[in-house]
Amino acid sequence: MNVLPCPRRHHACAGALLAALFAVCALTQAAEAVRPNIVYILADDLGYGDVQALNPARGKIKTPHLDRLASQGMTFLDAHSGSSVCTPTRYGLLTGRYAWRSRLQKGVLDGTDDPPLIAEGRLTVPALLKQHGYTTAAIGKWHLGFLSERPASNNASAKKQGKMGENGLPVGSRIIGGPITRGFDYFWGCSNARTMSGLIENDRVIENLPPIEMLPRLDRQAVNYIATHAAAAKSGKPFFLYVPLTAPHTPILPTKEWQGKSGLGAYGDFVMQTDAVVGDILAALEKNGLAGNTLVIFTADNGCSPQAGTPDLEKQGHFASAQFRGYKADIWDGGHRVAFFARWPGTIKAGSQSTQLICHVDLMATCADLLGAKLPPNAGEDSVSILPALRGTDRAPLREAVIHHSIHGMFSVRQGPWKLEFCPGSGGWAAPGDAEARQKGLPELQLYHLANDIAEAKNVHAENPAVVASLRNLLDRYIADGRSTPGPKQTNDVAIDVTKTSAPARKKK
Repeated sequence: MNVLPCPRRHHACAGALLAALFAVCALTQAAEAVRPNIVYILADDLGYGDVQALNPARGKIKTPHLDRLASQGMTFLDAHSGSSVCTPTRYGLLTGRYAWRSRLQKGVLDGTDDPPLIAEGRLTVPALLKQHGYTTAAIGKWHLGFLSERPASNNASAKKQGKMGENGLPVGSRIIGGPITRGFDYFWGCSNARTMSGLIENDRVIENLPPIEMLPRLDRQAVNYIATHAAAAKSGKPFFLYVPLTAPHTPILPTKEWQGKSGLGAYGDFVMQTDAVVGDILAALEKNGLAGNTLVIFTADNGCSPQAGTPDLEKQGHFASAQFRGYKADIWDGGHRVAFFARWPGTIKAGSQSTQLICHVDLMATCADLLGAKLPPNAGEDSVSILPALRGTDRAPLREAVIHHSIHGMFSVRQGPWKLEFCPGSGGWAAPGDAEARQKGLPELQLYHLANDIAEAKNVHAENPAVVASLRNLLDRYIADGRSTPGPKQTNDVAIDVTKTSAPARKKK
């Protein structure tokens, strides 16, 4: 006997199916609607203790705009750059991969006519966001390498050798392998601190300007970008604006408006001017009605440079590294523990703090998590999403560990309260340097329990051999696997040497 389908049952099934489809569509639309604009501001050589909100007892520089950002969002108290110097930090930030997996095993790139450090075809944060409908721009300092073609009238060997910042490429030079080939729709800025006089737009040098003008020009350009993209952002075309500032890195050049404002000398003035740039960017978001749906992150690429005149600053009561040991270039926390504020109204609780251990390499996985996207196996190998912390839903450590790298290529492993350093001294510029430390007979390893010894003053490696072995094994696994996150093994670009024993002589840049 044939059984005819029940019309009522058929209609109920169809209705349920339609309801499910509508629900999926609604969820998809909701996900699309909450995609925030992302503004990522990266200061250059700003010490953790240079921000008043982070160092009220031993900081003397006024930073009202950063203090306000902290009060309006979340402050991460245990945030780190992957390296204690510039280029490797920027590589990790944009790729989600530690730079010591690349060819750059120590130091930084020279600036111009360096082959790009980010390999062609490697997924970057802006490229990921572009896949999901974002417009992307970088306004500021690149310092990740590019090649150039100078105009025929310029002899490549006759580059002017001037003061810091004055060695930019001549107008008309073409940039090869720069930011617009690595995921950015638009670039406006310079290569690095030594060549900032060469102002680049996309892939051309468009102007040579006095280095003192660079920071104010970056300020105006970032504000203008926000204004010109506001309408599109409100219509469902969000933007990612990466603003790697040139300050307060040397040359320390506060403009006339800011000279003398801090009472601490040129460096204090330059920090105050840098803070004001952040204020202008925040004001532009508010003026254009974008503040409510914009994730703003402010941080720094590494610690304060000794060239800021840190001894004199400390005599005046200002400690740029706050309670931490060391400065830029060093393996100690003063080299890589950085200010990190995140604001996203309605998602991030105002005035909140997080003690999660995080690293700049985490931006890639965080963006993927925000978009509901899955990263390919060969991307973001060291990146962990901090979105649960931003939303306040984290209940356990997000990261297993963080690997740090000093200017001389010395490693450290941080896991929980423990930090193991594979060098006898600073690994950088601070005393004692590694050669000096060896002359003093200091051990080749340093182990600190940061919960008990935040200043890294008491080396306890001899008393804790099991901890030393565990952390060394963890680093060896991360190296062998080509990644520190779950996923298929990947390949490092070069062989990795952990226990370097011939670090260069101490040098300041």
